[in-house]
Amino acid sequence: MNRPACIAAVLLLGSIGAGTLSQTSARRAPILIGGYRVLSADFHVHTFPFNWTTLAPWDVLLESQRHGLDAVLVAGHNFVWISQFAGWCSRLLGGPIAVPGEEIVSPRYHLIAVGVTRAVNWRRPAAAAIADVHRQGGFAIAAHPEASFWPAFDENAMAALDAAEVLHPDVYSSRKHASEIRQFFNRKPMTAIGSSDFHALGYPGECRTYVFVRQADTAGILEALRAGRTVVYNRNGPVYGDPALIQLAAREGRLPEPDPAASHPGPLAQCSKIAALAALLIAVLFRGSADGRS
Repeated sequence: MNRPACIAAVLLLGSIGAGTLSQTSARRAPILIGGYRVLSADFHVHTFPFNWTTLAPWDVLLESQRHGLDAVLVAGHNFVWISQFAGWCSRLLGGPIAVPGEEIVSPRYHLIAVGVTRAVNWRRPAAAAIADVHRQGGFAIAAHPEASFWPAFDENAMAALDAAEVLHPDVYSSRKHASEIRQFFNRKPMTAIGSSDFHALGYPGECRTYVFVRQADTAGILEALRAGRTVVYNRNGPVYGDPALIQLAAREGRLPEPDPAASHPGPLAQCSKIAALAALLIAVLFRGSADGRS
């Protein structure tokens, strides 16, 4: 390897290192409102492998922390091991609470199973899948419940369903989907959930749920979800969730939180970009001169 190639490689490695270090964020002071600890959570985040995204579980946790999330469910499509591995990574890195669970993906419906440790049979009707989630002590959320999924949620499934995503990135990209998701949520009283459904576009916490917990762990989150102690803010205006908590949070004026990752990038992030661009420029110039000599 000649000198230009070595310089480009060093710059690229430096870019990766600076970029990784720049992803870390300072710990926020806990938010306490009305005697509850308020956790910023995203219960629908995907990761490599097998779920059409390029971020590894530890990268998703770091990115979630950078965007101010306190809890995240790394959801595998019909498997739970990725959420369990994310839990190990979280304990190792000291990142957000990694809630165990999965996304049950069926041609007829999608469900987020919060708190389960065994995969639920996706071939069964929605009501049966929800019953299995409950047998495991879990909590069932209808994921992006647009009209194509409505037939699966018959009377039995709706009676058992715990919650629905009332805020999802589709709400911002399509008026039709926004209307359908809102209509589904209004079919019965249930816990309000906001989730990013992060794959590759957007970011964890783009849509999020504020959970009012008595204890900051998975058990505390499940207890709060079952009690309906959530608040979800749509940036276009509507607020969903427990009316008393919505009013209490409005009086406190601390929610919704600003996204810490939306602030001006720090010096490490800037250095990462400059080093990456320099490495690319050297590589292009070196390639061009090498081609000219061949």
